[in-house]
This record gives sequence, C-alpha cells and structure tokens, in this order.
Amino acid sequence: MSRPTIRPVRLGLFGGTFDPPHVGHLVTAVNVRHELGLDRVLLEVANRPWQKEGARAISAAEDRYAMVAAAVAGVFGLEASRLEIDRGGASYTADTLAELGRRHPDAELFTIVGSDAAAGLLTWERYDEVARRSRLVVVERPGSDPELPGEVSWIRVVVPHLEVSSTDLRARVVDGRPLDYLVPEDVLIEIRRRRLYAPVAAPAGQAVGRVS
Repeated sequence: MSRPTIRPVRLGLFGGTFDPPHVGHLVTAVNVRHELGLDRVLLEVANRPWQKEGARAISAAEDRYAMVAAAVAGVFGLEASRLEIDRGGASYTADTLAELGRRHPDAELFTIVGSDAAAGLLTWERYDEVARRSRLVVVERPGSDPELPGEVSWIRVVVPHLEVSSTDLRARVVDGRPLDYLVPEDVLIEIRRRRLYAPVAAPAGQAVGRVS
C-alpha cells in the first residue's frame, strides 16, 4: 500500500512596520490565507525598516511587536513574528526568508506585499533572492492593476478595500480623534498603556492628544 502524500506546510510572510497594526492588515492576512490555503501567516515586525529610516520617528520595535501580538491573539492562522527583531539591525526580507527556510526546510514560503510595495520590488535588497526563496503574493484592491518586472513570478489576490492607514491613525492619536473599529480593541489597550503616538509636549493650557 502506498503511503499518503504529505502536503508541505504553506507559510505566508507578511512583513511591515505595523506602527500601529490596523484592521486593514488583518483583513489582508486573513483573506490571503483563505485564498491560498496557507497554514499560517506570520506578521513579521521589522526591527529597522530600512526604507522608512530617517523619514519619520518609528516606535520601538518591542512596542510594535506587542501591538501585533495583541492584534492577532485568538485569530486562527495568524501569528506575530519577531525574527527580525531578534536578529537585530536593518530588516531585509531576503534574510528573513533564509531564516524561515532553515527553520522550516520543507515549507512552501509566500511573501505577501501590497501593490505599492510590489511596484518598487527592484529597489529591494536582493529582490532576486526574495523571488527565488518564495512565491510573491501581491495584494490588490478592487480595480487596481500593479506592474511588476516580467521575470518575477507572482500571485494576485484581491482583498476588500479599506481606507485605513497607520499614518492617519498616528495623526488621530495626536488630534484626540477616535481609533475605535480602525484597530482591534486590544491594540487600543496597548497604545494607551504604552502612551504611543501622543505629542511629546503641549503648550500650557492645551490638552495632549489621546486615544478615544
């Protein structure tokens, strides 16, 4: 009698700054996992996101990891990952895929990116290694049409369009506007507990922005 074929584990790598993580990130991860039949999607928290360094102040990696862990707690198939934090230094997807390959030598790896990030693929550190070590999954909003280099094989996944951005969420905290339903409740708790995104100081008599 022949032995049953064992399907390799299918792992999705969804990297980001996650400053803060929001419902759009979760919708993307859940829908890609469903569409591609992935066993797990790792939300990989960048230690030092090299493409954003110098552009703005970035919250401490441990704070961002705590928010991601809170966001995915209890969500089947999603997992917060700190490989890049523990490795230290600048975070490069090629290095993370190499580490995942060592830890899970028989796994199929999928790198999940938005269409904007995919369009800048040629600027990535060792982008050819990323394409070789994993299948590239490009997440699109309905009606979008990303362009990628012809030599790169990729998979298209369309997810619901949500107008949520981490930039706007940080501004909301500063302005004292609500974040309710834009981030999971447990992420709100972490933002409050860690006093993230509030102004360093405010003029006398003016209230400091807070999370509603």
